[in-house]
Amino acid sequence: MKVLRHIGSVAFVLGLFTAVFAGIPWSVMVSDAPVVPWWLKIAVFCLLGGILLVLATVAIEQKAHTSSVEEPLAIESDRTVLLLNSDNLPGREITEILGLVQGHTVFAIWLGKDLSAMIRLILGGELTEYTEMMGSARSIATRRMTAKAAEMGADAVINVRYMTTSVVGSAAELLVYGTAVKLS
Repeated sequence: MKVLRHIGSVAFVLGLFTAVFAGIPWSVMVSDAPVVPWWLKIAVFCLLGGILLVLATVAIEQKAHTSSVEEPLAIESDRTVLLLNSDNLPGREITEILGLVQGHTVFAIWLGKDLSAMIRLILGGELTEYTEMMGSARSIATRRMTAKAAEMGADAVINVRYMTTSVVGSAAELLVYGTAVKLS
């Protein structure tokens, strides 16, 4: 799928640049010619075909990814890893610091939800599309961090912190990190 997506991207870019940087100047200089040249037809088909190929491969990959994300991440241990945003747990002592653990994901919403959120931005109110997106991202990143801590044999992750960064458009990266420890 990745190869097909790259082929579609290249076809789109080549078609776009040919249509814009050769097709527009050609039409301006030869505006009275009713026949569209073969190279401009190919450029337009590459542009449209490239978009279609990229959209199709991304949709197929997204469907496969969504079904794999919905399955819970396997944790080798039956133990529950405690998550704390402080550096100690009352009544328990830290016996060993195992190290930094982290989990992250980059999430985006599809264009339809993005447009709905833009309209709500104008009219006012909670942007539920983004609230749901960030909630899903937080849940996935936390599960990934907890799974890494369980692999290390941790009883808890202390000083848990969340960070978000805008990547592009409405896509956001969510990073969660903390210190994996063993408790008495």
